[in-house]
Amino acid sequence: MLSTLSVRTTVAAIAVTGLLVAAPQATAAPPNSGVPTAGAVADTAPAPAAGVTVKMSPAAADDLGTARKALLDAVVADVLARSDDAKGLSAKAAVTNLADQGRKVVVDVRTASADWARGVAYVEAPRTRHGDPEGWLFIAHRKDGQWNAGLEGDRGFADHVATSPLVGKAERRDMTAYAQRKATPEQAKPSVGAAAANTNGLLLPWMPDYYMTLTGGAHSHTGSTGYWSSLDFAGGNASGRVRSSREGTATSMCGAGGGWTRVIHPGGFSTDYYHMFNTTYYNGTSIGRSALLGTIGTDTCAGGAATGAHVHWSLRTYDANYNGQYTWLNGRTIGGWLWSNGSGQYSGCATRLGVTACPGTAIYNRAG
Repeated sequence: MLSTLSVRTTVAAIAVTGLLVAAPQATAAPPNSGVPTAGAVADTAPAPAAGVTVKMSPAAADDLGTARKALLDAVVADVLARSDDAKGLSAKAAVTNLADQGRKVVVDVRTASADWARGVAYVEAPRTRHGDPEGWLFIAHRKDGQWNAGLEGDRGFADHVATSPLVGKAERRDMTAYAQRKATPEQAKPSVGAAAANTNGLLLPWMPDYYMTLTGGAHSHTGSTGYWSSLDFAGGNASGRVRSSREGTATSMCGAGGGWTRVIHPGGFSTDYYHMFNTTYYNGTSIGRSALLGTIGTDTCAGGAATGAHVHWSLRTYDANYNGQYTWLNGRTIGGWLWSNGSGQYSGCATRLGVTACPGTAIYNRAG
């Protein structure tokens, strides 16, 4: 378990296999008929690029042996293929650009068994503004000498969830529903009052019938571009305790002690919680509705910035192509409140029973 993690390696070599550029000390890759697809790399591939931080438990390292080099390269390839900040750049240029900003790609291998591995991977957010990192759960399978890594949202991820021995029964149920989009988030940008407002009873991130203060209306998860999927909350009479919006399976994205948790809920949605402290550690763990995740804080374990204690809460789903993404809050009902965008990011409000609540307003969390 990650709570006993004692191995943390910063990888210094730059990989080959047509994806990353070879460093002088790297072992040459085997002959290859073409550039491998993202997430599929042969066992003989050397380690990933400088600017990539690897976390790996001793048990996982022992189980993987020399195959871990190719696994890491496969995951990094998939991360760079999916990252918005790597679009239009070669892998080497993307990692270099991130490193120049003081940012890293992080691969956290949590468990491994025979030809399977799973964990978390993320790209740190810029530390110059309020915004959250890009991150994914991953599951990888080695077949015929190649690692095929699926990031959360990939078709490969959904396939691996169905067959991997590293996925428990309850987690498989939630992940499968999530990957197959069994909720109703069909509209890319739902309008207020539309049928797409259904979120299967998601609550705001604290106990029902208590309140926190809305400090930031609908805004992008990154704080700059993308769907306005996120809300900020602070203060109130909930003692600052952050809780799951619904039951599901929870993962501490930054590891033990980190302030970022993701919960995958039955029915197609997941929720992110960032900037917490005093967090509970979860690793694909089944939890109930309103399970304690942590306390509002200013943690930036994966980048971003926070000037005051709060929780940055975000709503996620998949699009029709199985791409995991943050989704519009506009027109969706969360915690009994119907949320709408404002004229600009952070200015949106919510309505309930004829009452409108905008940033600076205390909002009670309602289950009905």
